[in-house]
Amino acid sequence: MLDKDGYRPNVGIILLNERSEVFWGKRVRQHSWQFPQGGIKFGESPEQAMYRELYEEIGLQSEHVRILARTRDWLRYEVPEQWIRRELRGNYRGQKQIWYLLRLVGRDCDVCLRRSEKPEFDAWRWHDYWVPLDAVIEFKRAVYERALHELARFVFPGAPAARAGRPGSRRRVAAAPAAAPPAPAKPGRPD
Repeated sequence: MLDKDGYRPNVGIILLNERSEVFWGKRVRQHSWQFPQGGIKFGESPEQAMYRELYEEIGLQSEHVRILARTRDWLRYEVPEQWIRRELRGNYRGQKQIWYLLRLVGRDCDVCLRRSEKPEFDAWRWHDYWVPLDAVIEFKRAVYERALHELARFVFPGAPAARAGRPGSRRRVAAAPAAAPPAPAKPGRPD
């Protein structure tokens, strides 16, 4: 299902634990990490798609999470032509995403990467909110950065937007004090 501009509607999920670390999933048989995400099926609302993807990709149900926020508008990225299936070339441009910020109210052991027949991830861990975007496939990085920045105010309430931003970000005010280096990632529990 594509919109008139050639973008496939999609949802992205930033899942926080009680320490405001984010769920970071390793793509099956790849060396890239990402947040859970997936397409919106015909007739689904973005929220319905988010709950379906949450279950399919990491095994969590609605009672395991609380919605904290979502992006105001669609965030778009274009897929390089070499990544587009031949039959879609000329029509498909990329994805438009609504991003949800969720808080895990369940336990780490509720995460199960094998809920679907085709798992998306083969490992996971909790990571500092400002994940290393160089681990994300290049054409998605700008959308990840925009989603993290827009939703940061719900994670770091009371912090001025510029100071809640990612260290070294172009949105950071030059006079802001330097942030401490991120803590090392803590391993999550693989299935």
